Amino acid sequence: MSHRQILFVIFGLMAGMFLSALDQTIVGTSMRTIADDLDGMSLQAWVTTAYLIVSCISTPIYGKLSDIFGRRPLFLIAITVFLIGSLLAGMSHSMYELAVFRAIQGLGAGGLMALPLTIMGDMLAPRERAKYQGYFLAVFGISSVIGPLIGGVLSGATTILGITGWRWVFLINIPIGIVALIIAIRFLHIPHFKRPVRIDWWGAVTVIVAAVPLLLVAEQGRTWGWWSFTSVACYVTGVLGIVLFIVAERLMGDDALIPLKLFRSATFSMATVLGVFVGFGMFGAMMTVPLYLQLVNGATPTESGFMMLPMILGLMISSIVSGQIIARTGKYRVFPTVGTAFMAGGFFLFTFATADKPVWFMMTGMLLVGLGLGQLMQTLTIASQNSVGPRDIGVATSASTFFRQIGGTLGTAVLFSVLFTRIPDTLGAAFGNPTIVAGVKAAAADPAVLANPANSGILALLQNPAGLGTALDGDTSFLNAADPRLSQPFLVGFNDATVTVFWVSLVVVLIAFVLSLFLKVDPLRKTSAMQEAADEHAAAQATERSSEAMIAQHAADTMGALVEPGLDSDEFERPGRA
Repeated sequence: MSHRQILFVIFGLMAGMFLSALDQTIVGTSMRTIADDLDGMSLQAWVTTAYLIVSCISTPIYGKLSDIFGRRPLFLIAITVFLIGSLLAGMSHSMYELAVFRAIQGLGAGGLMALPLTIMGDMLAPRERAKYQGYFLAVFGISSVIGPLIGGVLSGATTILGITGWRWVFLINIPIGIVALIIAIRFLHIPHFKRPVRIDWWGAVTVIVAAVPLLLVAEQGRTWGWWSFTSVACYVTGVLGIVLFIVAERLMGDDALIPLKLFRSATFSMATVLGVFVGFGMFGAMMTVPLYLQLVNGATPTESGFMMLPMILGLMISSIVSGQIIARTGKYRVFPTVGTAFMAGGFFLFTFATADKPVWFMMTGMLLVGLGLGQLMQTLTIASQNSVGPRDIGVATSASTFFRQIGGTLGTAVLFSVLFTRIPDTLGAAFGNPTIVAGVKAAAADPAVLANPANSGILALLQNPAGLGTALDGDTSFLNAADPRLSQPFLVGFNDATVTVFWVSLVVVLIAFVLSLFLKVDPLRKTSAMQEAADEHAAAQATERSSEAMIAQHAADTMGALVEPGLDSDEFERPGRA
């Protein structure tokens, strides 16, 4: 493919990935407004869970189906399904409807996240691929910054063109998706060589049985209780599903949804494990840091999105620079180690956070985390793709994405569980600090403070000390514009609880750092998967023709001549001859 053709295809792939990445950030900012309008605040978690579970499970299925039927039809299907889900979500009249329609969106999003990187693996050799994958991470970064801003603007508007503002959070996907669809139809033409395969139905069923309960309890376990009957039932079902999945994949061999032979490669196995740990750290940072900025630093959701800019810039810079280095040298062994070291440095800096630290302190840590993530995300994908043959590049890429999502989901569940488990203790410690208590008492005795309506929420809490431990579990708007002396114990308590979360993240990333030292890398191939597949197909056809010729020759040698030697063939009269 020419450079111009490659760029057009990349634009289409980036538009598709932008749809999925933007949707996750834009909806998160708007969810409270949506829940208020649809009168379903208690159900909003299910809207998020439905999207997450379906998108996560569909990722490896898209990868395998694209290996069988080709990338182009599956990518077009993913965009179409996502657009249908977006249109239906924009027309929702209840939170139940929205949860179902978000699940449909998730069904399309699974393909939009996995297939672009797979198609890149088809078109470009690994060394060249590194240069372009930085663009995809840039899309991810840009969507993370502008998503909260767009979400805040759309959900804050009463109506736009006669339609309720928050509905445009979903409807805005339609024009972007149509552009991606047109570009893909026009320029995405990748040769596909058919081969006889079996479809792994049991693998698809058992991965659902394994993943759904575990993802469900990861999202809802804090609400249900980690050892409640429902949670334990999810654990048992998930473990049983994992066992059945392994049995099904072993029986299916090379045609499995995630072939077990992939894990015979030390490179693929280690890259997958690192992906889980990186997903843990990445989602942990992207979920807890904005919450910290909003609560401790008093930022709005939109402002916290902009404050995350150092992390996004670090991610973009390091991914582009590392990509250029890989393209020129063909070496990438150092980047996972350096990347995890940068991430560890960022989380280590976070552990020194205090409620009175300036915003730039957190931004410095975010920059370090971003510089680490940028080196890790693309190099782990390249390592996974480079460790398998062309026929398995789709399933290898989607499996890498799938396990990173699993790590992210587990990271979010574990870190938020740690956070809200620690908050009652840290709040108690803050209210036991003599200096802080003296400030609270002084503020509570100030007539101007008592007369200010902005302080009524905190003053009501102070009159009921039994409720202080759970004061930060729900609506924290009572801290907005409150007297600093009254809000200080809550900010200090939340800060100290979050520091515990940062310590947990640091330990996980340090484990990833140690594991990265054992990552064995293969030399990067110099040809694209598409070229390798074409070469294999041509070789197979040549072998088939050679075999047919040998069979024909053997048949001729075995049967011999049809006319007895020594006879003149002219003695035989040809049919129709006088």
